[in-house]
Amino acid sequence: MSITIKTAADIAAMREACRLASEVLDYIAPHIQPGITTLEIDRLGAECMARQGTRSATVGYQPPGYPPYPASLCTSVNHVVCHGIPNDKPLKKGDIVNVDVTVITQDGWYGDSSRMYLIGECSVAAKRLCALTYEAMWHGILQVKPGAKLGDIGHAIQKFAESHGLSVVREFCGHGIGKNFHEEPQVLHYGRPGTLEELKPGMIFTIEPMLNVGRREIKELGNDGWTIITKDRSLSAQWEHTVLVTPTGYEVLTLSAGYPALPDFVHATTT
Repeated sequence: MSITIKTAADIAAMREACRLASEVLDYIAPHIQPGITTLEIDRLGAECMARQGTRSATVGYQPPGYPPYPASLCTSVNHVVCHGIPNDKPLKKGDIVNVDVTVITQDGWYGDSSRMYLIGECSVAAKRLCALTYEAMWHGILQVKPGAKLGDIGHAIQKFAESHGLSVVREFCGHGIGKNFHEEPQVLHYGRPGTLEELKPGMIFTIEPMLNVGRREIKELGNDGWTIITKDRSLSAQWEHTVLVTPTGYEVLTLSAGYPALPDFVHATTT
């Protein structure tokens, strides 16, 4: 599959799909408190999608070799790296949870985004991990412009993460998105500058680094076919935005009022 360059009409449709994905994350945010279960978070997300007129891309999603995914959202708690299946275990103070949402609009466009949520007062290490992973994502986003290479994104994220003693998960990556959940290109969160595909206006893809406090190695938890955890059980965090390559730089399609403030270095770069 080759990289799809989106038309002006495609980009308008993707702006709407990504706005709706972010709206789901905004909607659930006030409810994510100690005592809520990830199953309840999933129910709230599905409720919001139904009201929007969108549907979840993950319910029944079944890549080759995987069982059908059973929920509307992915909810990855503490040492779960990604693809955590919602369950009935209450979240407690000190937990961190990534909520990943992908909606499909009535016109068939996919919007994809994820955020970290802190449950009550968290440890210094947990807060630091979530904050640095957010900044790492933005270091990657800042590389996006016509003529840059995908390797520039991965290198910026890896260099920043490792300079702060964090490790980068390598088995999962960002991806092109549009009328398909996963399109070319793959967007690695590590690598060498000046390598891989050249960025061109109209490309749309996700940047979604997964960083660990401990080692980067991961493994599957149990036999559900989906849940991935850190092999050393260290904390893991992830943030995800969907990004458009514009003629002069980038546009983050999944920004919303509910996202944290942009890092200071982003303000300094864009003003």
